[in-house]
Formats: sequence, structure tokens, C-alpha cells
Amino acid sequence: MRPEILNPLFCSIDTLKGIGDKYAKLVSNLIGASKIVNLLWHLPYNIVDRTYHCKLRQVEAGKIWTGVVTITQHLEPKTKKQPYRVICDDETGDITLNFFKYYGSTIKKQLPIGEKRLISGKTEWFNGQLQMSHPDYIVPLDASSKIEGIEPVYPLCAGITNKMMRWYVMQSLEKLPKLPEWCDLNYIKSQKFCPFDEALKKAHHPQNINDLMPNSVHKKRLAYDELLANQLTLALARERQKKKVGRVIEGDGHLRRKLLENLGFELTDAQKNVLSDIYRDQKSPYQGLRLIQGDVGCGKTAVAVFAMLNAVEAGAQAAIMAPTEILAKQHLETISGWAEKIGIKTALLTSKIKGKKRSEILEKTALGEIDILIGTHALFTDEVVFKDLAFIVVDEQHRFGVEQRLKLSLKGNKPDIVVMTATPIPRTLVLTRFGDMDYSKIDELPKGRKPVDTRIIPISKVGEVASALKRKIDEGTRAYWVCPLIDESEKSDLAAAMARYEDLRSLFGDIVGLVHGRMKEAEKDAVMEKFKSGELKILVATTVIEVGVNVPEATLMIIERAERFGLSQLHQLRGRIKRGFEAGNCLLLYGYPLSETARERLNVMKNCEDGFLIAEKDLDLRGGGEILGTKQSGFEEFKLANLEFHKDLLYTAYKDAEMILSTDPNLKSPRGEALRILLYLFEKDADFKTYKA
Repeated sequence: MRPEILNPLFCSIDTLKGIGDKYAKLVSNLIGASKIVNLLWHLPYNIVDRTYHCKLRQVEAGKIWTGVVTITQHLEPKTKKQPYRVICDDETGDITLNFFKYYGSTIKKQLPIGEKRLISGKTEWFNGQLQMSHPDYIVPLDASSKIEGIEPVYPLCAGITNKMMRWYVMQSLEKLPKLPEWCDLNYIKSQKFCPFDEALKKAHHPQNINDLMPNSVHKKRLAYDELLANQLTLALARERQKKKVGRVIEGDGHLRRKLLENLGFELTDAQKNVLSDIYRDQKSPYQGLRLIQGDVGCGKTAVAVFAMLNAVEAGAQAAIMAPTEILAKQHLETISGWAEKIGIKTALLTSKIKGKKRSEILEKTALGEIDILIGTHALFTDEVVFKDLAFIVVDEQHRFGVEQRLKLSLKGNKPDIVVMTATPIPRTLVLTRFGDMDYSKIDELPKGRKPVDTRIIPISKVGEVASALKRKIDEGTRAYWVCPLIDESEKSDLAAAMARYEDLRSLFGDIVGLVHGRMKEAEKDAVMEKFKSGELKILVATTVIEVGVNVPEATLMIIERAERFGLSQLHQLRGRIKRGFEAGNCLLLYGYPLSETARERLNVMKNCEDGFLIAEKDLDLRGGGEILGTKQSGFEEFKLANLEFHKDLLYTAYKDAEMILSTDPNLKSPRGEALRILLYLFEKDADFKTYKA
């Protein structure tokens, strides 16, 4: 139950004065909800300074001026194109007020001749005359308090003015109760934080431009409150997950020993450490949920297979789900080769597999004759029934939402779930997006992997690049040539790839292939097979090859207009030439003009191959949503916190949440009761329900 003290904030916004059904709908669409509390999170982004006062003779045109004038004359327009003009003065000069949209009677009533009024608005000079068009304020002298010296400016939509939004927000602030303190008192003192309600009021009443900055003290206080609510919710979810009754999975090791003998390479220490984490989860009587993060080529698939074999040894089944058919087929190719050597059965199931073949796979899965089932999200449709599914691997986890991931646990007999991604995710996003999971990182590449030589080259030298490409092809290498997304249109993406494909075909002939997102799956697969076999030596592509393409012989990557890509995407693309043990070359072709941010991005790529460092830099330069490629279900974007500026606050909130639950797991202490209010205030009660599946 929501604490009673918060009830006024969770009333509908149509209970506010002067809003009505029409404006309530507009405001709800603008703030993304229809509750009063959401108006409190709708903070101003700018200010209007109305503190500029002087005599009319001294006014500087272009400034917002506030002052007292006497109305001397009304001049009605002679044509429809002319404004209604009102002449005003003080003892030093005069000013003309222009009204292009007007009712003459209303203006006469508002500005009666001979009386004084306080006006405020932007001034300008026209034909030697000081003017103000449509003053922002015209008030009697005894109502001067209606004009604030510093006026907050809010994000708006068509139909809602800044005055209206301020009126609604001010009413909302009046409903804000005095809430108990939920933060650690020593931390508040060290940060010089004021109470929550004061911080929120200051955020809505900025006194200067610095008050709008994310690192102002009151903004940091509000950001910390939201981050603490987020981290406490996730910590509670982790605790709940650890108490979910699961099953013990403990094989005898005979399949894993066979695989080690046939693997052809040694597992790295990082792989062994992560496997130890997974085996510990599997051995526990509680249901495991773990995120595995590893850089491109670090051997996540091998780790997944060893973990799945533990389930198979125990007489159960395992499944691995990928977001695309290309990646699912890549897993099949890798895993089935190992499976044949150790004597287990695998199969691929995607939405494209139909008819008799599909029926056969479904039947064998239900009978337990398939040990490891590989596929896309089609694995978890209602028609797929496992005899005894004990372990699930979800690859490229960031492409699936929280709710979708948690539904997987209903498919088997309380299976452990491991989710893994090759997209380097900054620690901040791991904590906020995947904080309900245990976390392991593979931070070591297999021995013998050579670094990629990355170079930055202006696109004006594309002819020289083509010549270098010819030399490389003659030496026996294969190459990718990636074309950018020019804008949001797939057509322009395709047009760029098609144009480059035709250019290269004219130079190299039939050894050039093309893949893009609008091709049919069968066409794409046919081209990829030719590239893998060596029939094609050059593959022109859009970013469809970002994930899941494994051609060890391809050691050259050319990325055209690389400045248009994000760092994480560039890192993923470069990872395509790190599949083997030959040294690779990556050429980043850039066009002009090159912004400072783009230049910095390319230099990071040139000087760094550590995906985790690259991910942190990408977060700073682009933000989290673009790194992950999609918004997650389960958590909306932060309302008050900004991870670019509030990373340190996030880490503190994470530690604080862990400490709270270690000392007060049921939130029964006075601080715990206050924290319950915090969770409801930020509506984390709704988020927490997501994790109860």
C-alpha cells in the first residue's frame, strides 16, 4: 500500500485549478503521465532574467526590460497588416507596445490612458523608436509580485504556455508534504544537501543559470534520491532472486572433460573464473540469474557451452537464445561441431524453420532427445515444450527487455539463466539496467590474439585505400567494407552500400559481395557462405555484420564515414577481424567537417582496444540509450539523474543500498520506513513487481 502521506501527489492532474480536460490531456502527453507527482519531476531547463531595470532613455535594445510606464496614447491600425500600438513613457523617454493579435477593447481596458503599468518583455529598435511586441507581462503596480525577477522556463508542447506550466507546477509544489529523511545523515552533511522538499523547490525556482546545472547542490540531492530508489529496488530484486527456489545442477564432468580434450585451445583464467561463478549458481538450490560481459573474441560461447554441458551431464536440457537468425546460426555452427565430438545432440529452431523439419525438432525437444536447443526468441513460444529445461543462455542480452527475460524462467523447471553480451556496457549501465542480476566479466582474451592496427584516414584518400586493399587481397586476406547509415532512412543506408559495391566491383570483379538489412535471409546467408568459403574476398556491408559473423580469414576492416558511428558500434565492427590469430588492420575513413567529438571518438578507437574503457568513453560522448541500441522495458529513463554527471552518486547509492539491506533487509527501521516512502515516491513499487516473475 502506498504511504498515505504521498496520496496528494498521486492525484490526477485534472484536480489542479485551471487545467480542465483539454489541458490535462496535453500536459499528460508532455510529462508522460497524468499524476501530480510527474509535474514535480518536470524541471525547468532555462531562465528568463527580468531583473534588468533602468529608465527608458537607457534601455539597450534586444534585452528583456521590466519597468513602470505611463500610458499616453492608443493608435488603432489603418490596415489589417498593421499592429495595434500603444504609446507609453516615463520621464526620460517613450516606448511603443505592438499587438499583432488583439481585441481593441481588451487592450484599452488593460492599458487605460493616463494610468501607470508595470510591463516586462523583449525590447527592440524599429525606425528609430524603442518598441516591445506583445509584452510578457502587463500588471497594475500593486500586483508587481506577479513578475518574478528570475522566471523558470519549462519544456513545453503546442497548446501549453510557460505561464500555464508554472501555474500547474506551483500548485503541485503546494501539495508536497514534509517527508521524513531517507538518506544517511552523515552523507547529507558531507555533501551539504538540504532536505528533499527544499531541493525540489529550489530546482523549480532557479535564481541563476548555475542553479540549472546538474552539479548544483540541489540537483545532486534530487539525483541521488532517484538513484538510491533505483539501486534499492534492484538490490531488493537481487535478494528476492537469491531466495527463489531453483534446482541443483551438478554433472559428473565427463562431457566437459571430453570437450577440453577436443577444444583445440586452453581456457583463459578469466573464462575459468566465470565458469566457477556459474557452477556455484548451478550447485545452489536457488535459481541463478547472472550477466556475463565479455569483449569481442574473449570466448563467451565456450563458457556458455561448458555451463550447458553441466546441465546435460545431470540429465537435463539447455537452450541458447540469440536476437537474430544470423547469430543463432553462428552459434549452431560453433556448438554443433563440438557436440559431434563429444556425442550430444543439438538443433536450431527459428521462425523460418517450418513444416516437417519444425515438427521433428519440436517432437525431439519434448522427448528430451535434443540436449541443447539453439535459436531465436522462437524458442520460447508456447508450442516449444522441453522435457526438462534446466539451463538457459540468452546472448546479446541488451536487445531483450527485463520482462521478456524473466518470462524465460517459466519455460523450464526452475532453470538457471545466464545472459551474456559482447557489447561493452559501462559499469554505470550495468548497475542501473542489469542490477537485479549477479555479474561476471571475462576481461582477458585468448593467448596469441594479436592487436588490430587501427588507422584514421580522410575519405579523400579512398583511391589509395582501394590500392592497399588490392595488395591485401593478393596476399590472401579477406576484407569487410562497411558503409554508414547516412540518416534514419534505410534507403540511404542501402544507397551508400550499393554505390560502394558497384565501385569495388568495377575494380575487383566477381570477388566482391554485398549484404544489407533489406535482403531476404536466404540471400544474405548465401552471400555470407561465399565469403566464408573464400569465393568472395571483399564483403561490402551495412552494420548487419556488427554481431555474429565469424570469418577468421578476414583480417581487414574498412569503415567508411566512421565519424557517423558510435564508439561501441565501431568496436563491435572491429571485432569482426579479431576472430583468428592473424594480425588485423582497421581503416577508419572520415569525412569533413569533423567535429571535436567525432575526432575524439576516432582517436579513442585508434589508441585503445579495451572494450570496457571504450564503453565508458562512449557513455560520456553519446549516452546509455544509444550504446545499448534500444530502450529497455522495466525501467524508464531517469527523470532527475544524469549518468554523465552523476556517476559518483550512482556508485554511492549502490553501496548504500547494499548496506541498507545487510542491516535492515525488511526496511523496518525508522530509516527503512522512510526508504519505503522513497520507493513509492519514485514509483519503484511498480518496477519491483516486474521482478516478481
